[in-house]
Amino acid sequence: MKKTPLAAGAALSLLLLNASGEQYYQTKTPYQPRQDGASYEAPPPGYRAVSTQLLARHGSRGLSGFKTDLAMYRLWQLAEQDGALTPLGKELGPDILSMMKVNFLLGYGVAGIGKPGYGNETAQGVAEHTQLARRMHGRLPELFRDAADKRREIVVVSSGKDRAVDSAYFFTRALVARQPGLEPLVTHPASLAPRGESDHASRPAGTDRFLLYFHKLGEKQDKTAGPADPLHATYQASQAYQSWVDSDELRAREDAIRAQPRLAEAARATLERLFTPEFIAALDQGRRRAANTGGFSYTSADGKFTNTLAGDGGTEIASATDAALALYELYAAAADMPDEVPADFTRYVPAAQAGVFASIEDALAFYEKGPGITENGDLTWRMARTLLDDFFGEADAVARGDMRHAAKLRFSHAEIVIPMAAILGLPGMSAQLPRAAMYSYENSDWRGEAVAPMAANIQWDIYRNAKGRTLVRLLYNEKETDFKPACAGAKIAAGSHYYDYLKLKSCYKDK
Repeated sequence: MKKTPLAAGAALSLLLLNASGEQYYQTKTPYQPRQDGASYEAPPPGYRAVSTQLLARHGSRGLSGFKTDLAMYRLWQLAEQDGALTPLGKELGPDILSMMKVNFLLGYGVAGIGKPGYGNETAQGVAEHTQLARRMHGRLPELFRDAADKRREIVVVSSGKDRAVDSAYFFTRALVARQPGLEPLVTHPASLAPRGESDHASRPAGTDRFLLYFHKLGEKQDKTAGPADPLHATYQASQAYQSWVDSDELRAREDAIRAQPRLAEAARATLERLFTPEFIAALDQGRRRAANTGGFSYTSADGKFTNTLAGDGGTEIASATDAALALYELYAAAADMPDEVPADFTRYVPAAQAGVFASIEDALAFYEKGPGITENGDLTWRMARTLLDDFFGEADAVARGDMRHAAKLRFSHAEIVIPMAAILGLPGMSAQLPRAAMYSYENSDWRGEAVAPMAANIQWDIYRNAKGRTLVRLLYNEKETDFKPACAGAKIAAGSHYYDYLKLKSCYKDK
């Protein structure tokens, strides 16, 4: 399996690479810019940056809930009771507890994080968005000087979920630290809402579910009255997507992915380093199983914050494959918490097996969140249309000379970035597979680590000349990237990454 290319000069945390110098964290991959900004193509003579747009996933975070860590710890306790732990296996339990404690207290004492605990951004996540903001400012200094001089707005919006809200905070804080005059220009727009909705209490300014949480629009909160509502198509697309996520077809596809012999082999090879053969056999035969049951409580070092949680029993480990994939989840999560978790989880998942688990993770994500099955059409990304229209709407304003917004900054999740890449038709990120095929690294270029690592981002830099001609350049994870191949005719020159905006818009909108 190929190693992931890293940007020149990019700093690596010690836990980013395993002992073999490879990383297999997929959508949990810590963020690194994919291109050194010094190598960007210069804008054509006579053009200056007049606006920029960003869609970014939240930064590195802890575990999303008190689930896998607790289930894995309960399994470890069973093995300890059975005397079924190897010397390395004996070290796993305390390391899981150390990760658990970190997640219980994650974010405590950090300015900008309102509710400590599971799912919050780590120090690495804060740094990812801080550095992303600094690089944006460094790339477009004339734009931000112009914004300050002419009092142009910097519009900030998030999904409303804690880690996305916090990412917005850390990003804008870093931007303002670079140029304090920008602070009064930061604005938070009203949320899109169904027609006729009179109570917007669940839609505070600066948050937007239809733009940035469209994969989970709910009947109670988001239902539209009918086709006359401009948001109706997005709501309907979200319902269709959620039906797919809950479908028997997807469940069968996922079962087939998990039933691959190579996964069973990798699972056994991983667990044999931790547990006795007899315990692994008992696990596979149903005589041993564990779930996230029971409770724990942890208190901060200063004694001022205590978090008490109980597992809901909904995460179960009932086979060797379940156990290995649970351990892989902790291994990947640890890469996002290098400053908080003292344990090195790369010891528990050898590189060869991590590569197999990574490919399984990619296969599952490809069908649930990614481009998916050809015969399903745009089922997994149709709901991103309102977001795409929002990008075009901002660019339209600039093209017609409306310069009120210097930047629009959006903060969200992998479930938003992935369909946005697909609806844009970006090479390597949007190609589907026929129903008769099964995703593999041999027949698809789609990789979670490239499409949606932590802090994954899509940026449009917009330029104009004195005559009002507007150009757009796309950066994906800060790498100059082509729009869909059908729009190559909108490039200002062969090989350029600058597109004539009106031609680009026509390419997307006509279809």
